[in-house]
Amino acid sequence: MSFTTFDHDGLALNCWDDGGPGLPVVFQHGLCGAEPQVAEVLPPVSSRPEAGRSQGDFPAYRRLTLECRGHGRSEPGPLDRLSIATFADDLAAFIEERVGRPVILGGISMGAAIASRLAVTRPDLVRALVLARPAWVTASAPANMAPNALVGRLLAEHDPAEARRLFEASATASDLAAHAPDNLASLRGFFAREPLDVTSALLTRISADGPGITPSDLGTLSMPTLVIGHGQDAIHPMAHAADLALLIPQARLVEITPKAIDRGRYTAEFRSSLHGFIRAAN
Repeated sequence: MSFTTFDHDGLALNCWDDGGPGLPVVFQHGLCGAEPQVAEVLPPVSSRPEAGRSQGDFPAYRRLTLECRGHGRSEPGPLDRLSIATFADDLAAFIEERVGRPVILGGISMGAAIASRLAVTRPDLVRALVLARPAWVTASAPANMAPNALVGRLLAEHDPAEARRLFEASATASDLAAHAPDNLASLRGFFAREPLDVTSALLTRISADGPGITPSDLGTLSMPTLVIGHGQDAIHPMAHAADLALLIPQARLVEITPKAIDRGRYTAEFRSSLHGFIRAAN
């Protein structure tokens, strides 16, 4: 298991393949995230019980993650090409080259939007689908992405210290502090995320973007689908998860403990939901 480079469209994209047994599971991170965000809920093979010992809740799977352009150690390329559609195209090429057969495809937040788009545009690559903490249903620039867009604009217009000061004084920060503290913690981290021009471009461009699919497109999906959501999350509303579960014919909705209440329970319940779904797909 290791990180390797996937060369595509003139860029070096960073990818993880844990080399585990079982079905390939391609799972994508969220906006301005990277592979460690996925590792928290889908541990690498080194974190699972050894062969011959009790496997507990760990089904057999090979987990792969492609860090999207401008995320982790992947090159950003032209900033005006950063989009959910571009990320989905990169991921399709990655699956074709590194796996060569349909996968269990999933993602968190932006990763869920990428996965939903690929399930519609390339259903031949998707055996089963996981949409976790979705920030989009189908519409572009949903209102829940406004906090990310605000941070992106502030970083584009001010030095990081002043951008952070203006954000902390905003009604958005006050509202998140009261109702979605985990979202606020994530947004605060963006002011120190390097390179700043890439962070600003990602936050503004992706917040204004969408998966480029329609509700009727989702209604044509025939693969088993797991949708995971939780409350106390302004950027990933539970209502989005519920809407997706209604639109996708074979979808099952699971509500887990919010990170803001108990991160340990959040992680355990997230893992348990994923492991049960992967085991059923094997």
